Amino acid sequence: MREMYKRGQVSIFIIIAIVIVVVVAAFFAFRLGIFGAEIHPEIAPVYQYYSDCIEVKTANGLSLIGSQGGRISAGEYEPASEFSPVSSELNFLGTPVPFWFYQSGNGVFRENVPTEREMENELENFLSTSLEECDFSGFYEQGFFIEFDKPEVRVDIQDEKTEVIVNNNIFASKNELSARKESHEISVDSKIGKLYNTARSIYDKQTSENFLEDYSIDVLRLYAPVDGVEAECSPRIWKASEVADDIKTGLEENLQAIKFKGDYYSLDEKEDEYFVVDLNVDEPVQVLYLKDWPSKVEVTPTEGELMISKPVGNQEGLGVLGFCYIPYHFVYDINFPVMIQVYDGLEIFQFPVNVIIDNNLPRKADLLLTAQDESEFDPCDFREGQAEIRSFDNNLNPVEAQIKYQCLDSVCELGKTEISGTESVLRTSIPQCVNGYLIAEAEGYTWKKQLFSSNSETEADIILDREHDIEIELRIDGKESLDDAIVSFSSGEKVITAVWPENKALKISEDLYDVSVYVYGAANIVIPASAKTQCVEVAKGGLFGIFGATEEKCFDIEIPETKIERALTAGGRSEAYLLESDLLKGKMVINVKSLGSPTNLEQLQINQEVFSANGVEVEFI
Repeated sequence: MREMYKRGQVSIFIIIAIVIVVVVAAFFAFRLGIFGAEIHPEIAPVYQYYSDCIEVKTANGLSLIGSQGGRISAGEYEPASEFSPVSSELNFLGTPVPFWFYQSGNGVFRENVPTEREMENELENFLSTSLEECDFSGFYEQGFFIEFDKPEVRVDIQDEKTEVIVNNNIFASKNELSARKESHEISVDSKIGKLYNTARSIYDKQTSENFLEDYSIDVLRLYAPVDGVEAECSPRIWKASEVADDIKTGLEENLQAIKFKGDYYSLDEKEDEYFVVDLNVDEPVQVLYLKDWPSKVEVTPTEGELMISKPVGNQEGLGVLGFCYIPYHFVYDINFPVMIQVYDGLEIFQFPVNVIIDNNLPRKADLLLTAQDESEFDPCDFREGQAEIRSFDNNLNPVEAQIKYQCLDSVCELGKTEISGTESVLRTSIPQCVNGYLIAEAEGYTWKKQLFSSNSETEADIILDREHDIEIELRIDGKESLDDAIVSFSSGEKVITAVWPENKALKISEDLYDVSVYVYGAANIVIPASAKTQCVEVAKGGLFGIFGATEEKCFDIEIPETKIERALTAGGRSEAYLLESDLLKGKMVINVKSLGSPTNLEQLQINQEVFSANGVEVEFI
């Protein structure tokens, strides 16, 4: 009995000991953060660094979103064409900013306005990738052991801040200490959400009212001959190119004077109210157009380069009039980009739109078509012709290629050429079309676009050029460049671009190319704020105005301070025929001349002029 009692006492002591061990272990577990509680001060810097890294990467992503119209990835690039001078993005000081509205190269109106959720998704994807670049090497050198998973990110963009939650199970240990933390939450002070909402309200007003087109038509009638009558007996002659340049100058000077209702400016004269758009905003807004941006100004009628208006009254049989007069009426089609910037001094949100004047009239808001609204007629549904298409390489060896046919705005999949003996051939039905295009694509070859009128032609041979992987090296005055640069090879619709130094490889084929190299370096150019007075002649009111009497009206134009921190510092352009024998060497050295770092607008203008005259040297090693 006594032995059983002793054994009972021993069991109790064992249980008490186990409880004590568990309590102590739990205490230290919580103390060391194993279950997410307080983390030991020696381990905490690991998690503080990760939080700081999240904050920095988030700020970088928000900056990209603001400068690129709500996008971090610009998306698929759609080039300009003879029909429309703008592509799907505006190159603004070296930054590609996707258009929120533009007319595509085939004449279709397109919208690309991000929602707030889409911006959050882009930032989440950006952080998921960039957070893997957080560098823990300093901790490894101190003896830390760190394990972590692939981060899962959730972003909430608000008006005044952006909340980020990163789920990443990070285990850190050093010596006898360890900790684990799964959730990392940070908040970044940012007004990107508020700036976006203001930008969206401006865009919605432009979409519904076309106020930019209305201002532009006023500029057109102020700076160019549109319609009118003058009492003269000799012809009036204008140069179309000079008129187009005057219109661009007028747009550049006047559009930047546009303001929105708010407290970020003051009006000196009653006439300044003309430039105020009836939309209340809480942040400063700037509207920009630069005459060097891709623009189209077409005028009819013309006789070659000249716009000529001939007098009425001096022809035979009209002498009874007793005087001569010149009536004129010119019709303009104008297409150009405008950048709208909303800012608060530290952050900016900007987006471009395409402004279109058609036959002296603004593009109608209800004409805005997206890809879903295009014509329901599809030529691909009516394949009434027959064609035999063969594809070869430039040594006339057969190559299997995927064949498409472009008729009007539609692109039809025809099939694939298949090797049979010494030929690679496709026999297929095809829509009957005048001046359509065959498009051939094959792995390892540059795509080829070839004119083919299927209403009158039934056979076509397509020769494809083999692509070669080329490493490029950019040199300035013979020395390897460390600055950012854009190297572009263009031949017809084929454009191959490398962004130096991030991308040092190209896939390119034998052809004649226009080679352009733009090198951008640091600059410190400040365009100070300025004001100017613009005076115009307008018709007088009342009876005198009916008979052509005019009076002078003046208004002030305020130009805010602008800073340019990146500018063209080297580069040039020239033509070069790239032989396949050279491409096989594998490395291309591109050498351009330095233009110098501009410190003022005059030097910046000189750089632009010298750039056009500079050549590009291309050699292979």
